[in-house]
Amino acid sequence: MPKASVKRLIKCDKSQLIDLVLDIEKYPTFVPYCIDAKIYEKKINDDFINIIADLTIGKGAFKDTYKSNVKFNKKNNSIYVTNIDGPLKHLDNKWIFEDHEKGTEIYFDVDFEIKNKFLNILMTTSFQYGLDKIADAFQDRANNLFKS
Repeated sequence: MPKASVKRLIKCDKSQLIDLVLDIEKYPTFVPYCIDAKIYEKKINDDFINIIADLTIGKGAFKDTYKSNVKFNKKNNSIYVTNIDGPLKHLDNKWIFEDHEKGTEIYFDVDFEIKNKFLNILMTTSFQYGLDKIADAFQDRANNLFKS
């Protein structure tokens, strides 16, 4: 199963960065290979924000859509994503946001398995590179939106 982690210091407020990550419908404008995004349900209460969303990922003729459950825990400033449906056998994706004197430190961990074993093997070889590109995209987006 492909697994990868990224740690970054981003020069913006923690709440701004959390809002950026939760703004799923904007992903196609800046996340590499994200073609479409749709939110089906969003529930907000005192401790959590829970979102059910689709992401369509791909390039050219190769694309697929997966449905995920995105849960933001307000008390510990974390976002946990699991798959509901689509080409993934499983997905565990966690974002942790921590205050830092120069902005916000993020920890982004992804562990997933694609149902198609051949694609799973291909993804394993280049996944850290892909995750770094995704983290770059979020960092660039934050830098452009929240210039100090």
